[in-house]
Parts: sequence; C-alpha cells; structure tokens
Amino acid sequence: MNSETQNSIEPSLAPGSASGHASATPESDIVTADLALAALKDRDLASEVIEQISKNTAVMKSRKVRLALVAHPRAPRRIALRLIRELYTFDLMQFSLLPAVAADLKRVADELLVGRLASVSLGERISLARRSSGRVAAALLLDRESRVWQTALENPRLVESGVVSALLRPGASPTFVKAICHHSKWSVRPEIRLASLRNEYTPMARALEFARRLPPAQLRDVLHSSRLPESIKTYLRKDLQNKGNKKN
Repeated sequence: MNSETQNSIEPSLAPGSASGHASATPESDIVTADLALAALKDRDLASEVIEQISKNTAVMKSRKVRLALVAHPRAPRRIALRLIRELYTFDLMQFSLLPAVAADLKRVADELLVGRLASVSLGERISLARRSSGRVAAALLLDRESRVWQTALENPRLVESGVVSALLRPGASPTFVKAICHHSKWSVRPEIRLASLRNEYTPMARALEFARRLPPAQLRDVLHSSRLPESIKTYLRKDLQNKGNKKN
C-alpha cells in the first residue's frame, strides 16, 4: 500500500473520526469494516494504522476484521495477545492454522482452545478433532466421547508424540488404548508400541507381540516402569527368558 492510499484510509479508521462515529448505521458499519479488511490485506501496513483499526469499536465488531488484524505480521504484540483471547472458538482454530502466524502465538491459541474444550458442545469437539492443529487434536484424544477421539486419531496434523503422550496419561480410557493397539496407522510406530507396553489397558496379545519386537535390554527397562498388570509383566519376562534359553 502506498503512502497516499494509507493516508486516505487512516482518517476513516480513527476511533474519533467522522467515519468512526458514522458507524451507528448498518450501512456505514459494512463500509468501514470493508475498508479495514482491504487495508489489512497489505502485509506492509504500518503498525500505527493497525492500532487505529483496533481502537475503532464499530470496526472491531466484525469477526473477519478481528481475525485479519490479529493475524497481520505487523500487528503490535500486545494487541495481538489481547485479541487472541477474544476470538470465538472456531476463529481461534482458524488463526492457529494460518501458516504466516508466529509459532508462539499459535501456541497461545492452541492453549486457549484446549482450555475451552470442557465448555464446548460434542458437535464442536468433533469438528475441532477433525480440523484443528495437532496440539488440540492430541488433547481431544482424552475426550470421554469415543466419537471425538476416534475423529482426532484421523486428523492429518496429529503427530506421534501426541498419541504417545495420551497413552502415558492416567486419563486414557481402556477403549482408547485398545483402539490404538489395533490402529492400522499408529500401532506400527515403535514409540507408540513402547508407550502401549507402559499402559495398564494394553491387551495381553498385543503386549506380547510388541514385546517380542524389542531387544531384551529395552524390554526389561520398559517393564520396570510399566503399569501393565503384574500377571502380564510376569508372562512377558518368562517369554523373554525362554527366548534367551533357546538361543543358548
């Protein structure tokens, strides 16, 4: 945006300007919001202009304007942090997925989303499980509703570490653990198999299969800190010993 265009926009966006006060009517609200959105498309827009937009109460009623402003690379950090907390749930999700947003701001957005999960509806949690970032999807793996964590498991942004973390949490349900142990994508991952061997709900047949693929020293170390029932751990140790005897 050139200086002439920027100067022509600034007065209309200033909170005390005539254009700002004219926003009492719906028509002028729309025009003012459109002007703000047009200005915010300029990646080089001065931070002073962004601050003026943020102070215009009428303009900031627009969800599109709030999202465009907080995602702007030149938005002052203090303003961005304040506005992130004011975003609606799905605007917050959309913000966290924007590629140009700074990593620390994405983390703040994800933490806010995770904090809201207990208060959003089942349908919203399912939608978040399907579309959100990997961090939020990982948090939803511990949801009580199977439809939520089943959807989260298929989220393309979910990473192995998120599944491992869920398996190691005491809140992981037996149904979830069993589903992971038989999941076509996740059950073949070495780190997830290790985590499964530490979880008390891993079925014995899968525990035996996973254990037999580990070096003896690594298996002993895993079983030492495992929450598997003692009966299963004893069986795995005996199986390990039998394998050692056969080699000798």
